[in-house]
Amino acid sequence: MIIAGKQISRQNEPFIVADMSGNHNQSLDRALKIVESAANAGVHAIKLQTYTPDTMTLDLEGDEFYISDEVNLWEGHSLYDLYKKAHTPWEWHKPIFDRAMELGLIAFSTPFDNSAVDFLESLNVPCYKIASFENADIPLIRKVASTGKPMIISTGMATIAELDETVRTAQKNGCNDIILLKCTSTYPATSENANILTIPHMRDLFKCEVGLSDHTIGIGAAVASIALSATVIEKHLTLNRSDGGVDAVFSLEPEEMKNLVDEAKRSWQALGQISYGPTEREKASLKFRRSLYITKNMNAGDIFSGDNVRSIRPGYGLQPKYLDLILGKKIKQDVKKGTALQWKLINS
Repeated sequence: MIIAGKQISRQNEPFIVADMSGNHNQSLDRALKIVESAANAGVHAIKLQTYTPDTMTLDLEGDEFYISDEVNLWEGHSLYDLYKKAHTPWEWHKPIFDRAMELGLIAFSTPFDNSAVDFLESLNVPCYKIASFENADIPLIRKVASTGKPMIISTGMATIAELDETVRTAQKNGCNDIILLKCTSTYPATSENANILTIPHMRDLFKCEVGLSDHTIGIGAAVASIALSATVIEKHLTLNRSDGGVDAVFSLEPEEMKNLVDEAKRSWQALGQISYGPTEREKASLKFRRSLYITKNMNAGDIFSGDNVRSIRPGYGLQPKYLDLILGKKIKQDVKKGTALQWKLINS
C-alpha cells in the first residue's frame, strides 16, 4: 500500500504516526510546535482529529452524557465539555497541515461525522483514520470509503463480526486500501490488555496491512508489535506531559517519540529472514571458535593424550568433535606447543 508516496509493507520500515489529538491545549502555536517536534523525532505522519463538540454529542449533563467511570482518565467531565476542551478548531487544520508538509510529514485526520469528511476533502488529505469508537458507524464508513482514499481503522472493542462488516462496507463503497490497527480502548491501556498477538491473526484473517494504535505507557508494546508483523504504529505526542492536556498521561514526549522511531526501525531490521550458519559478517568470527591445539612440545611418535591436546580458542585446528578419534594415536613429526592440530600431523 502507498500513502502519499510512502510504501507501507513488511518490506519497508514501520510507518510511524504521531497523533496530536487534544495535546495542543487549545493553542495553535503549541500545535505547530508539536508538528515540528514530530518531524524532528523522525515520524512519517502527523494526525489530527476533526470534530466539534456539537458534531460529537449534545450539550447535556444528564447521567448518559457524563463521565462517571472512576477508572476513566476523563472522569468528572460531561462529554460536551471534554470535546470542547479537546477538539482542534477547524480553521487550524490548514496551517497545521501546511507546516507538516513543509517539514516533509504526511498530514491527515480522523473525521467523526460526514461534515468532517467533506471539510477534510476540501484540504485534500491523502488518507483517513477511523477511531475505535467509530469503527461500527457504518454510515460514516461508507462516507469515508466513497472518497476512494486509504483508510486506517482502529479496531478497539470490535468483534470479528463487526470488523468483517466494517471492512466489507469499506471495500464495497470504493476503498481498496485498508490498514487495521490493533487497539485497546482504555486510556491509558495496560500492557496486560494490549493483546498484540492479535496482530498476525488479524493480518491472516483480513488479508491487509496491520499495525498498532498504542495507548500504553512507554514504547515496549509498540516495538514488540513490529516482530508480530505490525507495519504501522500510532502513538500520541505531546511537548511535555507536565503541561497537562486531555491525552498527556499516555502520550510520548519528543525524545521518547524519537526513541520509538529508532527502536521500531531496529526491531524491523532485526527481523531479517530465516537464516542458519554464519552470515557474511560472521565469517570473520569463525576463527574465534574452539578447535584442537597441541598444548605441549611433542616429538615424532609421541601419543596424543588429554595432557597434550585440548580444545581451545582460536579455531584454526580440527573441530573438537574429532578429539576422541585422535586420542591414543601418534604424531608424525616434531611440533611445538601452540600448533593447530591437522590431519596431516596424525599417523593413521
